[in-house]
Order: sequence, then structure tokens, then C-alpha cells
Amino acid sequence: METTEDVTRMRLVGGNLALDFVNTRTGPPAGPPDDDVLTGYPALVAWGRYAGVLAEAEAAALRRSARDDPRQARAALARALRARDHLDEVFRPLAAGRDPAVPALARLRDDEADALRHARLDRGSAFLWTWRDDHTLLRPLRPVVHAAVHLLTTGALNRIKGCAGCRFVFYDESKNRSRRWCSMDDCGTAEKVRRYVAARRTRSTP
Repeated sequence: METTEDVTRMRLVGGNLALDFVNTRTGPPAGPPDDDVLTGYPALVAWGRYAGVLAEAEAAALRRSARDDPRQARAALARALRARDHLDEVFRPLAAGRDPAVPALARLRDDEADALRHARLDRGSAFLWTWRDDHTLLRPLRPVVHAAVHLLTTGALNRIKGCAGCRFVFYDESKNRSRRWCSMDDCGTAEKVRRYVAARRTRSTP
């Protein structure tokens, strides 16, 4: 069983908050996922803190609320996992060069509408949506959904890619758009080792 410490050991390599949320499930490039770090509401809060969408005071308040109302915490986790399914159904086709299905986009639209109902506009160098006044248990999810819509409406969709070695998706910010791996420290290194072993085997074959 995953722990909240396992959440902080995963790499945030998606280049976008929503893609990193999709990447909380791991596995091979094709087929179903084989692991999930979001095994309970505390893990969702830990991920939000780790990904930078929650301040520690917000995370502590959410943990207290979850302990006070475990039924609502379970419902919030279930809602977040459904939203992750919707994001997967949007971004995985785009990474493969296909358009997402209309129902997946409609569900994302509804999630964004709900997120904005709990947001406020705060001024920095420009006005930004923030969720500082949102004390509901779905607080970790709201910025994720908004990041997804922002990427879809302002990003270069052909830079959304899938890792050649695992099921992670990422936003390719390389100059020539040639990135193939979620991380050279993980899947990229594994591929280099595989090629090296294969080359040595070929050289040693009479």
C-alpha cells in the first residue's frame, strides 16, 4: 500500500500540473496502469502539497477536516479520481495525435465550471484565479482542473506527448520538440541500458 511519503518520491515531470496529476498512476506505455499513489484522501492532500498547489496551513486544515468527516473525505477522493479519469481521456489521445472524445471534454468543462465557482481573482503582476478562500475537501483538485483547461486553450497541443518507456504524459518544451522520455534519469536511462546490453550481446554473438 502506498503511503503519503511515496507521493513525494514520485517525479513531477509532466511540465503542467494537470499532466502531473494524470501521472499519479504508473505503468507501461500501453495497457492499464499497474500502480496508483492516490490511495486515500491524505495522499491526495500530500500530492497537492508536493505539487505546490497547497500551502502547509491549507494542507493541515484539509487533513483535520478529513478526520472530522471521513465520509466526505472519501467522496472527495472519489470525485478527484473521476476527474483524473477525465483528464486521462483528454490528454492521452492528444499525446497520440488524436482528438479527445467530446464527452471527456464536456466533463472537463463541468469540472472547470465548478472550480471557478470556488475561485477568486487576485492581483499580482496580472490577475490570477486563486483558491485561497476555498476550504472544501476538493480544494486540491481545483487548480489541477484549471491548469488542464489553460493548457488546452493556450498551449501547443502537439507538444503534449507520451513517454516511450512508461504511461506518463508530458509537455515537451525542448527546442526541436524531440523529447521522448518522461525523464532521462528514469525511462531514458533504462533505454540506454537496454541498448547497451543489446549491443554487447550482438558483438559477443559469433
